[in-house]
Amino acid sequence: MSDDRNVALVTGGAHGIGRGIVEYLLKQDWRVAFLDLDDTAANEVAAALGGPAEVLFVRCNVADEGDVESALRQVINWGGRLDALVNNAGLADPVTGAVEELTLAEWHKRLDVNLTGPFLMVKHAVSHLRRTRGAIINMASTRALQSEANTEAYAATKGGLVALTHALAVSLGPEMRVNCISPGWIDTREPENGREPAPLSASDHAQHPAGRVGKPDDIAAMVHYLISPQAGFITGQNIVVDGGMVRKMIYG
Repeated sequence: MSDDRNVALVTGGAHGIGRGIVEYLLKQDWRVAFLDLDDTAANEVAAALGGPAEVLFVRCNVADEGDVESALRQVINWGGRLDALVNNAGLADPVTGAVEELTLAEWHKRLDVNLTGPFLMVKHAVSHLRRTRGAIINMASTRALQSEANTEAYAATKGGLVALTHALAVSLGPEMRVNCISPGWIDTREPENGREPAPLSASDHAQHPAGRVGKPDDIAAMVHYLISPQAGFITGQNIVVDGGMVRKMIYG
């Protein structure tokens, strides 16, 4: 019996925001394939979240074009279609040290994963998304809009991703929509050695006009909305989901 439910592909789905997106979309009756390089965590996620008809893990380095081509073939063979691509995978450590000490290798490593990776995913997914009039979500960061010291490589990749988003929206419309989400502080800490992380402090939450630090579900809910028909008039946008932090003036 064929399964005609929508299929989403999420990169970097084994941890943090990516895992939250996978879980959320599965609850909304999407079938979800996800890519990652952490085999152990990814296999645990796949086993915990559903059977082989609902969720698929494919090992893939999004910065390697051969890996990306192979992963897309496996996803299409499994799902038969592709309705949404969520480019979430990225190197998340923004601080690389003083700019004069930043090596070209470290610079390129971040560009390769955070910016070239989404380009490659779109390049090889677009023909499948065009058939379903699907949607693309790129995961940027509020670091594209504001910075702390010594984050040049990370900020450049996220700023580039915002620009790539509106370029793709113009190039690929109206057959598909392309949007970007810029999360702020999202608590993605996981248990270590069987112990839950310590609670965040009241001052951590109070920094946010919304009154709390974000959760992966905050981002996942926005992903689900932006790939839904209800968001059919939204494309080329960077949606900031940060509890209001970029609007708050702070003086030392």
